[in-house]
Amino acid sequence: MTVDHGGGTANNTEAELSDSLKTFGAVLKALREEAGLTQEEFAPRVRYSAAYVAKIEQGKRFPPGDLPARAGEVLGPVGAKVLAAAAKSLTRRAGLASWFQQWAGIEEEAISLYAYECRAVPGLLQPEKYARAVFERQLPPHTKEQIDQKVAARLERQTLLTERPNTAFAFIIEQAILERGVGGRTVTRTVIDHLLSVGERTNVEIQIMPLRQEGHCGSDGQLYMAETPEHQWFGYTEGHRSSSLISDPGEVSVLHQRYGKLRSQALDCRATVDVLEQMRGAL
Repeated sequence: MTVDHGGGTANNTEAELSDSLKTFGAVLKALREEAGLTQEEFAPRVRYSAAYVAKIEQGKRFPPGDLPARAGEVLGPVGAKVLAAAAKSLTRRAGLASWFQQWAGIEEEAISLYAYECRAVPGLLQPEKYARAVFERQLPPHTKEQIDQKVAARLERQTLLTERPNTAFAFIIEQAILERGVGGRTVTRTVIDHLLSVGERTNVEIQIMPLRQEGHCGSDGQLYMAETPEHQWFGYTEGHRSSSLISDPGEVSVLHQRYGKLRSQALDCRATVDVLEQMRGAL
């Protein structure tokens, strides 16, 4: 079965995000009031301004990643745990398009995850500067707060690489993506350094598809595949503001064949490191 998610409009996504932020803000406010503190008393203890705390509690500002830890010094260990749980739920979902969230749930539980990208560096491998550059160039344009939300959500997803050391991650990335130089030289250098670093992890395999490959079989575009703990495979593809989650075994088999071929056509991991180091040296 192929499930098309074409209803991921900006309004739907923003509504979901707004509700999530308001819920987090309400949790923070309840914990603060339970501790008997006003915003003016609480703010300096967590080293933020009262106005900033007020906006978070109102659901108008995305909470910083270190807020639960800072708040724990004031609210105690139980309050810190409650706030951390609320923050994790928020950052894992908020900022993710509604049509992406079903795949995100599968991705979080996967024991194997394969990706082929011909458009941009895979989200799980994007350093912050690159992710920000990507979101800054999207149309219609986003506000600074929206970009901050999306970047935070993307970086939070990347904890999967460290939280799931027994999950096998395999990425095939078109060399042309790096040659494009999104964000400029400094950003490209940061991306390459990040790929070299992440590629050293025992559960991560990164392969570059060279610029010239006459047998290239990826003309149908990017594809993702994930294996669940029950050993069921899903495929995932994206278009403009839409996506397809693929569960039919026959269709998933086709994606397996294509990914296997792409893997054989890309540079092996050692050759990939050599190419990345050469590209970095040329910047």
